[in-house]
Order: sequence, then C-alpha cells, then structure tokens
Amino acid sequence: MPDLSVHFRCLIADDVHPALMDMLSAHGMHIEYRPHISEAEVLSVIASFEVMVIRSKFYLDSAFFEKASNLKLVARAGAGLDGIDQKAAEKHRVQLLHAAEGNADAVAEHTMALILGLLCRISEADRSMRKGIWDREKFRGFELAGKTVGLIGYGNMGRAVARRLKCFGCKVLAYDKYLSDWPDDNAERTDLKTLQAKSDIVSLHIPLTEETRHWVDKAFFESCKKGLVFINTSRGKIVKTAELDQMLEKGHVSAAGLDVFETEPLEKFDKKFPLYFGNLFSRENVILTPHVAGWSLESYEKISKILALKILHYFNLKIVKSGPNLM
Repeated sequence: MPDLSVHFRCLIADDVHPALMDMLSAHGMHIEYRPHISEAEVLSVIASFEVMVIRSKFYLDSAFFEKASNLKLVARAGAGLDGIDQKAAEKHRVQLLHAAEGNADAVAEHTMALILGLLCRISEADRSMRKGIWDREKFRGFELAGKTVGLIGYGNMGRAVARRLKCFGCKVLAYDKYLSDWPDDNAERTDLKTLQAKSDIVSLHIPLTEETRHWVDKAFFESCKKGLVFINTSRGKIVKTAELDQMLEKGHVSAAGLDVFETEPLEKFDKKFPLYFGNLFSRENVILTPHVAGWSLESYEKISKILALKILHYFNLKIVKSGPNLM
C-alpha cells in the first residue's frame, strides 16, 4: 500500500459520506474536512492542497485555478462537471473526476417514480383527496406497459433507466450522439428525429455543456409526438423553461416531471421569480422535486466509495503504476 501522507493533502469542501475520508485516510492521505468552508476561505488556503473534493457548493472558475498552484486533482462527489471551468482546469493541468456510477440507480428509480406518478396522476389525486373530494373518473390514469420511451443520453443514468423500463414492457428508444459502442440490448439505438416522432415519453440523461445549454426548446418539443410526457432529471439549464411552459399550455406536452431547474436553489428566484415558473408550479400535470433524483441514502455512500477508489487509482498510477481500471 503506498503511503500518500508525505505527498498529498486533500481539502473536502462539502458534505460527503464518511466512507470517503476513511478510505483516503487508510492510505495515508492527509484530510481536512471542512464542509462549511466559504468560497473566500477556499481561495485563501487552496494553494496548500493537492486534492480537492466538492459537490455543488460553488463554481470553480479560472480565478480559483490561478490560486490552486499545487492542485493536481478535483473530485466531484456527484455526476457531471458543469460546476467547474473545465478549460481552466486543463490549462492548469488539474485532473477532474466525478462519480456518476454512484447515483445511477437512484436517478433511475426517481425517473420511474416521475413517469408513473404522472401517468397514474398520483399527485393530483392526492391533492384532491386531501380536499375531501372523491373523484375516481377524473383520475383514471394510463398504463406504462406498451408505451414507447425515448432516452436522450445513454450513459450510466440512461442505461439504468432502460433496464427498469424493459421490465415494465416498454419499447425503449435511445439516442446518444457520442456513444459508438452500444452497450446492451435494453434499448434500440435510434436517431433523434425518430426518437422524437415515436416516443410517448422522453427523458433527458445528458450533461450540461455549451452544446446542450438551452438545447431543449420550442422547436425541440414541436418535433416530438403530440401529448408527450417530458422528464428531466439531468440539468435544468438544458431546457428553456419558458418554452416548456408554452408547450404545456398548448397541450403539445401533456405532462412534465422536473427534478432540475434553470436556477437553483429555489431561494435564488427571490423577487425576480419568472412568471413561467409560477405557471409550472400551478399546473396539476407537472411534478416538481428539488434536485433529489440522485440523492438517496444509498447513493450518498456509494458516491463517496466510488470517488475514493478513483482518487486512489489516480495516485496509484502516478506512484506505483498499479490499481484497478476505474478512471
């Protein structure tokens, strides 16, 4: 086992499961666990660390990397790297890691919950019952079996959703622009145009990049089958929310399940709260959750364990040229 204690110090600047600290400490890495550290405090101390672990507390921009003169690795306890200036990291030769594998099951189950909740009209029926209204006919729902579901993005999340949809008797279509080696038989690979035309339900499982930012707009929805059920558990800024609201108003989108939003958290809306967000919140055919799709008790631990293995593997490669292929 390599001794990392004389080489590397790790700043953990957000809340993580203790498994991460335990696994890194067991290999001798010096850990400073400061989940309540401010952005200003990070900038004042980051030059002393070779490793930093974050979640989504603040954006790591070019100014951060200028200060991080000894930083070798930033590891994000979650999926995606959109909270990091990746070009600045590359310029300063800082390796970036994340742990999308750790919350794939949680995201997949939450996606299924949103789909089933919308088709069965569970939230609407619950609100009606709490008002003392018993109306069985109004809340007659739809069955998921036999529906065509389109998955945009077929990485860890998309594949986990496909496995579950197959068990429900769905036809699963998947589009992934960057996937060349199709990994399984749970989905039929297709182009975007076909997926939009044939899918009763479309679910997003793609990262936020400059290419995908506000990619899902009015034109996207108009290319989809009328009556679409739309699910987003990926990133809010991929969707033009105002145009989704317009499509819901017209009935072109029949229902939406949203776990992510253009501005997070909700308190940031403040007095500039856009009208279309208010419209979404008042619609009975919309289910909203506060970015918790990957936020299960199990994923909290799994993410930390996977991230610790990736960090150790990174340094093992540099020090002893060994370790499992986890990158």
